[in-house]
Amino acid sequence: MFNLKPEFHLKIIFLFSSIALISAFFIEYVLGHQPCNLCLIERIPYGLSIMIIMVIFLIKKNQKFLILLLIITFIFSFAISIYHYGIEQGFFEESSFCGVKNLTGSITKEDLLKQLSEKTISCRDVTFRIFGLSLTSINIVISLLFIITLMKIFYKYEKNR
Repeated sequence: MFNLKPEFHLKIIFLFSSIALISAFFIEYVLGHQPCNLCLIERIPYGLSIMIIMVIFLIKKNQKFLILLLIITFIFSFAISIYHYGIEQGFFEESSFCGVKNLTGSITKEDLLKQLSEKTISCRDVTFRIFGLSLTSINIVISLLFIITLMKIFYKYEKNR
């Protein structure tokens, strides 16, 4: 279809990843929709992809390995999104991870009582939709498109060896 350079595709992925993170923070901090724990985890691949793509453009070495790392990053994103979507739709039971607030260090008795009194965001609840789709379902599509694009880039590197 289009015979565009890998650099162009990487710039598009960089742009989309940046927009995804900015949008997530905007929805959380400006619009006031609290994310669940899986929503927070779904942001990690976008941050990683931004860093990896910056390394690709700045260092210009080990590009094939870094593209492979990007593929693995978005496979993780796809898997987490599928799991989260399954919870939203009731296909999977919500794990105990969805209700955990503090994952660092030891929790005091007072912290535990405070967490129990606060309303926790369930991974099952969809608090924000775009065109009727949850952000998780949109993330599934974006992650899959990124995986396909990055695999084409990887095979192009392999072919040019």
